[in-house]
Amino acid sequence: MTHPILFTERLILRRPAAEDLDGWAGFAADPVATEHLGGPVDRATAWRQLCTMAGAWEINGFAMFSVIERATGKWVGRLGPWQPEGWPGTEVGWGVAAEFAGRGYAYEGAVAAMDYAVDVLGWARIIHTIAPENTRSIRLAQRLGSTNGGPVRLPSPHADVTVDAWGQSADQWRAGRPSR
Repeated sequence: MTHPILFTERLILRRPAAEDLDGWAGFAADPVATEHLGGPVDRATAWRQLCTMAGAWEINGFAMFSVIERATGKWVGRLGPWQPEGWPGTEVGWGVAAEFAGRGYAYEGAVAAMDYAVDVLGWARIIHTIAPENTRSIRLAQRLGSTNGGPVRLPSPHADVTVDAWGQSADQWRAGRPSR
């Protein structure tokens, strides 16, 4: 199976790979970066997360991409389509390592991932599950044109986490799609 590689002005979005472990583990251990993603985990757990994402590519034909900075080859974060069993909808989610926060990479990558979800995967609706106190992600969702659809429940092991489903239809995305 061939896996897509998406290019933006400053980023490469590709399937997660073994060489991403150092960046992924650093991100996963950072309490600030993971504050709204379940909290920090050790390297062994980060490896399992990476393998879960790579495995989802094999099983579903899509999953979040590893985000690579084109200029340096550094692992920036993971973002893109996500819909594990029991998820409340077809999500485009994001998480960027602290050293890359504030550079607009999450927005740039999310635009490419939204295009991919609508144009290639054929999704009719995209959500972003966001904790109500996660103001940075809420601002990003709003910048993408999403609106708050209210609370949803995530499956185990996140069933006790309060999140809202920000989102929009594919038609809304197409009508307001930012240029890349």
